[in-house]
Amino acid sequence: MSDKEIPGDLKFRKSHEWVRVEQDGTVTVGISDHAQAALGDLVYVELPEVGSTVKADEGVAVVESVKAASDIYAPLSGEITEVNTTLSDNPETINEDAYGEGWIFKMKLDDKSELDGLLTADEYAEVAENDDH
Repeated sequence: MSDKEIPGDLKFRKSHEWVRVEQDGTVTVGISDHAQAALGDLVYVELPEVGSTVKADEGVAVVESVKAASDIYAPLSGEITEVNTTLSDNPETINEDAYGEGWIFKMKLDDKSELDGLLTADEYAEVAENDDH
């Protein structure tokens, strides 16, 4: 598998979104390195609206590559508090740094216990590996 090391402090959804819990209790969301590699060169990112309320599993953003468009799902329920506006002009940031500068949005959670339903980095690594077959 060609993926970079998956950061151990992240949680994941099977649909390849990652979640990082920040010190203030908000979460940062992006797509995994595996997902960006599968999509190829990203050419457009449709960001969610700041202030919008989303439910877990709801489509909230779209990333488009030269190959396909892919929905980004809210990993948890809550309010979108910030979006990564850099991606509007530089969608390739996700390709270059999926777990860092390539984050897509931040949100305030309705229910922190929803985090328990997400995959650990190790569990996600298995999903990603099986995804290649």
